[in-house]
Amino acid sequence: MDIRPSHTIYINNLNEKIKKEELKKSLYAIFSQFGQILDIVAYKTLKMRGQAFIIFKEIASATNAMRTMQGFPFYDKPMRINYSKTDSDVIAKLKGTFQERPKRVKQPKPVQAEEKKSKKQKSAGDVGATNNSATAEQPPNQILFLTNLPEETNEMMLSMLFNQFPGFKEVRLVPNRHDIAFVEFATELQSGAAREALQGFKITPTHAMKISFAKK
Repeated sequence: MDIRPSHTIYINNLNEKIKKEELKKSLYAIFSQFGQILDIVAYKTLKMRGQAFIIFKEIASATNAMRTMQGFPFYDKPMRINYSKTDSDVIAKLKGTFQERPKRVKQPKPVQAEEKKSKKQKSAGDVGATNNSATAEQPPNQILFLTNLPEETNEMMLSMLFNQFPGFKEVRLVPNRHDIAFVEFATELQSGAAREALQGFKITPTHAMKISFAKK
């Protein structure tokens, strides 16, 4: 590969019919499993349609995301993913913060504030997870019950999150309720592994998903 690894991945061949905000939320939902995301840039201009940039805090996260999600069918179109050619310059130009400077493609670093924020979010998430486990637990079974889902949650978003785990069968949404859903696995061991991995997962920055076993 002739483009060297960077913090930013460039995705194209995205479905152009998807609204920008929904696209960004869906990308966040499936890519944040690889590491902390600093920003997602997507535009609906004719020239930039069907493309997005995702900026990770760590290069390793960007590399892992690119390898794992290459060709993944996202809204019925396989994603094409590469490292962004010039990491921060492309992003800075898109965001209007670009400044001419000597040839250096280091990421501008307001990272300390980000780190503080992410630590705060993390500790809040940890508290949420602890509280959750204190509530009455159902005995393990192959169906998971999800709560605290944001309004824009859809079947595809949840399928993308859960189908990375072995034994995934289906997602079932509840009519007229956007905040809850069921996810079925082949065995209770497999559902337990998915529950453990995604407990407290933030589908959006303000919604940490709560997962318990469904009542039988």
